Amino acid sequence: MTSEGWGTPPVEPISQHYIVCGGNALAHRLVLELVEHYEVPVVVLVTDRTRDHAPQIEQITGVAAVVEYPNLTEEALRAVSIDTARGLALVEGSDQDNIHAALSAQGHNPDIRIVFRMFNQRLGENIERLLRNGAALSGSATAAPAFAAAALGRPNSVEIDGRYLHIAFDDAISSDRICVVADHIDRQDLSKIRLLPEQEGDSAQFVRLAREFGDDGPVRQGGLRRAPEPEPEAGPDSEGEPERGHEPAVGPEVEPEVEPEVERAVEPDPGVEPEEPPGGIAALQALRMEPREPISWARRLRWRVLDTMRFLTNARLRVVLLIALAAVLMAFAVLWYLNRDFGWTVYISLLDLAGAAQPDQQADIAAGTGTGGLWQRVAQVVITICGITFAPVATAIAVEVLGSGRRGLPRNPSAGTRDHVIVVGLGNVGTRVATQLHEMGVPVVCMERDPQARGISAVRALGIPVVLGDGPFEEQLRRARLKHSRAVIALSGDDATNLEAALEARHGNPDVRVVVRLFDDDFAGHFYRTLDNAASRSVSYLAAPAFAAALMGSEVRGTLSVFRHVLLIAELTVEDGSGLIGLNRHDLEDPGGVRVIAARFARSNQLHWGFADRTRRLAPGDRIVVAATRSGLARLNTVLVEEV
Repeated sequence: MTSEGWGTPPVEPISQHYIVCGGNALAHRLVLELVEHYEVPVVVLVTDRTRDHAPQIEQITGVAAVVEYPNLTEEALRAVSIDTARGLALVEGSDQDNIHAALSAQGHNPDIRIVFRMFNQRLGENIERLLRNGAALSGSATAAPAFAAAALGRPNSVEIDGRYLHIAFDDAISSDRICVVADHIDRQDLSKIRLLPEQEGDSAQFVRLAREFGDDGPVRQGGLRRAPEPEPEAGPDSEGEPERGHEPAVGPEVEPEVEPEVERAVEPDPGVEPEEPPGGIAALQALRMEPREPISWARRLRWRVLDTMRFLTNARLRVVLLIALAAVLMAFAVLWYLNRDFGWTVYISLLDLAGAAQPDQQADIAAGTGTGGLWQRVAQVVITICGITFAPVATAIAVEVLGSGRRGLPRNPSAGTRDHVIVVGLGNVGTRVATQLHEMGVPVVCMERDPQARGISAVRALGIPVVLGDGPFEEQLRRARLKHSRAVIALSGDDATNLEAALEARHGNPDVRVVVRLFDDDFAGHFYRTLDNAASRSVSYLAAPAFAAALMGSEVRGTLSVFRHVLLIAELTVEDGSGLIGLNRHDLEDPGGVRVIAARFARSNQLHWGFADRTRRLAPGDRIVVAATRSGLARLNTVLVEEV
């Protein structure tokens, strides 16, 4: 054991492998993606094999080696055979550390595919230009839209060529759906969900009816067949009976006898799937414009006024200003009532506020030429005194804002905060979610126990109120005005802490919607079975498929959530030498894996949605947009890198 590095390096020389640097939850999920779905050799580089998710990563079958180094140095990269690796994923550490490691890795292996996590997306885009084959992704940016959409109770969307793809459930599914993405949805047992089930073509229903009934008689609506009616027995009384099915020759006053129809259910064909699967269903739909949170202009104006008042003043100053304003309005009303001249009343009131009013002299009062009676003089005195009050208050506000740097201080929510979303935890994900909600015009209140959290400075620049402190959640949520909130999002890095925050929120406000960040799937299953009006998301579960696909060279445009399951929207390019050349929709699609939802051919720049020609073969330069599960996209990526 040396001071530079230790662990279990590969016993035998290894090549054509993928390296994952990190021991956090995202690294754990990414290793599972690569091993289980892409079936590639993986070497993991961690800083401490006893912390975070490193012990669980070591237990994953298929991991070639787990190597421990305290720092991501040149020696650490050589220890994991960077020279012969096909890909490198940097999913832990600061932005600066990941940039340095990516540039060092390219120096050792110019052809290696590098995917690195960056919180600063703009900086990541600039670094991509310095790498021959690299991609910068943000796990928090990938997962944040799903959390924000879940808090607002509306679908998350992925933008593709001006259309916004989202998941609709049950009654919200429209006739222009693109495809069914899940069925057998049962909130009590989410393991029953089937992603991308086999779907029928337009003529499947007619084919099924033809197979089921053939020439056996009329088909009744609902899949029922009329039973054959018994023939009448021969006998003396039957000769005069009219033939059944023909109307007897009777006069118009005689009603024909109508026999009740006897129906029997047709036995289902075991080879034919039912028309509607049991349980709920989910479908992929496209909108022309992104679904926005419907907030009226009056509510936006009220929130803006309240936020401005909170920014400029504290509670005591607001009380003084409101009392002075009320006194001025009452005095103005008295002047208007006595003089019956609105213009003159405004004029004299403004002079009084500025301290420029001329008082009545005793001689004027004796001669009857004064400006008014006793009540008018009282009103003018009140306005003048209030005007004197406004001047120093305005000066104090200006000094406090400009001189003492009030913008840098976190603010507690005011008494006017209503219908807001409480974000618990200001890490990378919490900061992204709070910023996105704020940009949508939804009022946000943040909670953070660590006063040094990196997200505090980001949200304070936006003027978002922050509740700081490490007290019990009950007290913190009360300060965040839980009673008047619409949703609570718990986004700390600990499952138990997030669950505690959600339960305390539901206890304090039974009607509030709760969205919880949970890594453990079993934990999430119990959560869904226990709470209504709740949602659970996993950052690593949402981000890991995108990182894995990017490591394989695919462009994942976004992820959509079907409860705890992930649907990937990816755009694939058919390049020279790609295994996709010559394949058609029949070859690409498979139940439970891949659906081709759009195609863009090399000869045209237009994206064709729901391209119906299933026999057209792909050529170099074509692009396809697919909705895929993790395993389905892994299969496509395997085909993508194959040579003809």
